[in-house]
Amino acid sequence: MAQLWGGRFTKETDQLVYNFNASIGFDKRLIDQDIEGSIAHATMLAKQKIITEEEKDAIVFGLKGILEAVKSGNLQIDENEYEDIHSFVEANLIENIGDAGKKLHTGRSRNDQVALDMRLYTRMRVQETDALLKELLKAILEIMENNLETYMPGFTHLQKAQPVTLAHHFGAYFEMFKRDRLRMKDIFERMNYCPLGAGALAGTTYPLDRDYTAELLGFYGPTDNSMDSVSDRDYLIEFLSALSTIMMHLSRFSEEIIIWNSNEYRFVELDDSYSTGSSIMPQKKNPDIAELVRGKTGRVYGALMSLLTTMKGIPLAYNKDMQEDKEVVFDAMDTVKDCLVLFTGMIQTMGFHSDRMAVSAMNGFTNATDAADYLVGKGVPFRDAHGIIGRLVLYCIEKNTSIDALSLEELKEISNKFEEDIFEAVSLKTCVEKRLTTGGPGPEAMKKTIERCKAYLNSENE
Repeated sequence: MAQLWGGRFTKETDQLVYNFNASIGFDKRLIDQDIEGSIAHATMLAKQKIITEEEKDAIVFGLKGILEAVKSGNLQIDENEYEDIHSFVEANLIENIGDAGKKLHTGRSRNDQVALDMRLYTRMRVQETDALLKELLKAILEIMENNLETYMPGFTHLQKAQPVTLAHHFGAYFEMFKRDRLRMKDIFERMNYCPLGAGALAGTTYPLDRDYTAELLGFYGPTDNSMDSVSDRDYLIEFLSALSTIMMHLSRFSEEIIIWNSNEYRFVELDDSYSTGSSIMPQKKNPDIAELVRGKTGRVYGALMSLLTTMKGIPLAYNKDMQEDKEVVFDAMDTVKDCLVLFTGMIQTMGFHSDRMAVSAMNGFTNATDAADYLVGKGVPFRDAHGIIGRLVLYCIEKNTSIDALSLEELKEISNKFEEDIFEAVSLKTCVEKRLTTGGPGPEAMKKTIERCKAYLNSENE
């Protein structure tokens, strides 16, 4: 069992204790970051004359060789032999280059080493998540552009409320995922500082140049407090919170797609490649991807609550509890990545039944508010108009019909203010087109919104 400690101990660690303590089973995915950070550390040590240039060159050559051997499959990470990824790298380095490898850990603790590795890895995953969100936004925007006049019911309380367009409905999700990208940028800005050089908790007596190390690794600068450097997991909690919000948005979207895919609605047709069948009912075509995205939301929420609970009672500085950050965070990162990729593919291949949507909007009295506004335009006080249209809706329900299907004579029996122009006033096209305020579903308003969305996605600084 290769360990980076042991001089203080006179007995071997019990195997069960060793296994319980070991993290290599999950932190082996940090090998790229561990070697990247070690190369930067060795480069800084040589610059500061703490090790020689020759020793630095040997260390860098050895580290790159280890990474190449692992990537090619020529070197296996033995989970039974090594406690963590750090001991794997250092043990193999010493074996490959000799005593120079023993100098790599000068001025460094595993505490600031793992803090660096996790920060580098998380920074990469934040950027990856941002890129996946951008691809999803592109897919949503394309649907918006193609459906400016695809009329459908808008809902409140899952009851048909007012007519909107598919472009407008999808535009709401564009705004949600746009905010998710802003959260990625906020997290990056706060976390992009380098903890390496903090040591175990109190820095080191070696003349390290932490600014130089931070620069080599693409950070804005070094962290300001060595105790906070090794005990900070705020950036992980923030990332998990942002990932939970992404999943909440995906879950809401999935819920609607599941409803729209039902026989009762038939608004959408899911592509066969994103659906499954039933083992017993041959007619079934199930929206499994949408359902799994909805289900996996709880898994990501659980990761956030797990880490919050782990961190709530930990005194300064580092404690072994913090090792519990990795498995839940890795799982949440992977889950959200898979969900974003699959969800984007699902909506890109999804078909829409515009005729069904339009019929649904008409049959749900979504034009009732516009009928009331029509009466207001004829001089009827709005509260009176509201009551008149309420009676009109009740009449339609009793006759199993819709407002636009009534004759003018029937309408005049409810109110003599109705004229022939009522039919144009309550048509879906008119109801939607009249809503021209910024953010509304009218085509002219939506065209401006789409141009803003395009400008946002095309901006180099978005």
